[in-house]
Amino acid sequence: MDAIDTATLELWGLERLLNINELAAYLRVPVSTIYEWRMKGQAPNAHRYGKHLTFSTSDVRAWVDAHRELGASSPGDPR
Repeated sequence: MDAIDTATLELWGLERLLNINELAAYLRVPVSTIYEWRMKGQAPNAHRYGKHLTFSTSDVRAWVDAHRELGASSPGDPR
């Protein structure tokens, strides 16, 4: 199956969808971690097509932003 290039996606008004391997590589975690997060309801929203999962880049971006650590204290910081 041929991959759809970015220009074609833009022409159709679609965003890129990541497969589970691409998502795991992007997040730098094993694929098994993505499946574990899904079982716990902690993974980014997914689209299921039969046995295939895809993740929209906007959902992944929102999920990553929601998991940003804010104001981490340094040792000795009185917060």
